[in-house]
Parts: sequence; C-alpha cells; structure tokens
Amino acid sequence: MAVTEAPARAPVAKSKKAYSNEDHGRLAAMLLTPTMAVLLIVIGYPILAAMYQSLFTTNQGVDESGFVQEGEKFTGLDNYTAIFSGAAGERFWNAFYNTTFFTVVCVVIEVIIGVMMALIMNKAFTGKGLIRASILVPWAIPTVVSALLWRWIFDANGVANNIINQQILWSTDGWQAKAAVIIADTWKTAPFIGLLVLAGLQVIPAEVYEAAKIDGASAISQFRHITLPLVKPALLVAVLFRILDNLRMFDLPYVLVGAQKPSVETVSILAFLENNNARFGSAAAFAVLLFLYIVVVAYAFVRLLGADVIGDARVKTPKAAKRRPNRSIARGDTP
Repeated sequence: MAVTEAPARAPVAKSKKAYSNEDHGRLAAMLLTPTMAVLLIVIGYPILAAMYQSLFTTNQGVDESGFVQEGEKFTGLDNYTAIFSGAAGERFWNAFYNTTFFTVVCVVIEVIIGVMMALIMNKAFTGKGLIRASILVPWAIPTVVSALLWRWIFDANGVANNIINQQILWSTDGWQAKAAVIIADTWKTAPFIGLLVLAGLQVIPAEVYEAAKIDGASAISQFRHITLPLVKPALLVAVLFRILDNLRMFDLPYVLVGAQKPSVETVSILAFLENNNARFGSAAAFAVLLFLYIVVVAYAFVRLLGADVIGDARVKTPKAAKRRPNRSIARGDTP
C-alpha cells in the first residue's frame, strides 16, 4: 500500500519587523521632547527663579555712611527663618491654617454636592441636555467676576440678608467671612466635579445595574458596590484638581472679603501683599513654601489613593506571561 506524502507546507510570509520596547521608548522621547522643553521654560525657570529670589533681601533705608541703599543683599535662609518667628510666624501659621481649612471643607462639600448632581443628571428626564449645559455657567464665569457677584449678594443690604432676614456683615473679619468664601467657592466649582463624575457614570453599562436589581440589591448597595468603585478614577482626578486649586486660593477671598482680613487670609494672599510692599525675597519665600506644600499634598494623594492622573495605569501581567512562548506550540506542533 503506497503511503501518500503530506502536502508541502506553504512558506510563511515574513511579517514586518515589530517595534521593540526600545524603539517605542525612543519614539516617545522624540515626540515628548518639544513639550518637555516648553514646560521646562514655562514652569521650571519660574520655580528656580523664585527659589533664587528667596535667598535675597531688598535693601531699604540708608547705610552707616548715610547713603541710600539700593539693590539686593544675599541673606541665605533668613527669609525662611523670619517667616516662622515672631509676629510674622503667627500670621503665617494663621494663613496656613486658613489655606488648609478652605481646602478640606470646600472639597468635601463640593464632592458631596457634585456627586449628587451627577447622579441626578445621569437619569433620563425631559430637558436633561439643557440642564447639563446650564450647569457649566458657574464654572465658566471667571473667579474675580464670581467674587464680585457674591460680594453684592453678601452686601449688608444684599439678597443674602434679605433671605435670612438678619443683618450680617459678611465682608467683616470673622466666621461669616469664612462662610461667604465657602459658599461662593462651592457654587462655582461643584459643577466641575459633577461633570467629571457624570462622565464616569456614563461609561458604566446598564446591564450591571439590571443584574444587581435581579439579585435584590438596594439602591444604597448599588451605589456602594457598583457606582462608587467604577466612578472612583474620575472622582479621584476631580478631587485632586480641586485640592490643588484650593491650596493656591487667592482671588476669591481677596475680592469677596478683602485684604488684611486674618479670618480669610491665605498663603497666596500673604505672598501677594509682601510682593506689593517690595519685599520680593519674603514673597518668594512664601511662594516656595506654598509650592512645597502643594507638591507634598499631591504626592501623598496620588500615592495613598492611587489616582491615575496621567492615565498610565496598566494591567500587571505575571512574569510567566512575559516569557517568549514556545515556538513549536505556537506553530501547532506536538510538544
């Protein structure tokens, strides 16, 4: 009996050479180099210049010979030590407390209201598109204009006092000034969090909620075990942006309440006032301390809560999966 020979295997066409990780890395570096150069000039140089300026003090008055002093004098870390000592130290710690207080309180309130707004806007109802568009109005208004609007509302004869039927001087120093800043900031920026959370809600499949309802999950259980975990990435990014924005709060309390008000004075306002008084070294020291504070808070937030800020989250593959597969198995041959 003649044995038939197996047909010759057709030659496999040579595929194009795939890019290696090194090739992708070089290509990414080439594409990012112009952007990084611009960022280095726009961001890196001002930071280094502020650090350099904080080591100098502007000469004031006259010297021992009676000549007017001009220029700047190198003082090292004297501007930093002066911030933490005496009356200047008390003022700095008060501004530091106000900065942290506004950040924590405003962000917590804005997250609660923003999530509620997103849950409502995610429902199907008539006029949903109009409401989504109108909710952008507070966020689109410049902060200075928003502060002026709320300053008229919180006037002694304004709308706020007419509604509560009391005579409260909102622009004077005290708890009412803090409350005015919190209300104005929440009104302006809660829609920002609401819109980001809404974007996260819209990518959640409806089948997930239908399966949960079939299993008998309540609305609270669905929110805790489905909505909150799936919307967490967008929510963390929104919270991080709001934290960074509130830590450098300046224009809202400065325009709404005014300068020289200890109850609403922030570190940014201190730096601005020092700069206006031609104490550039001290102003730069305040700015550097605020910059370091923001860096520490942002790093801690990303590390502790795992916010995927730049979208670099990857699925971790086991080491065994990274090994090169057996070529004989890949061709379909028996091992």
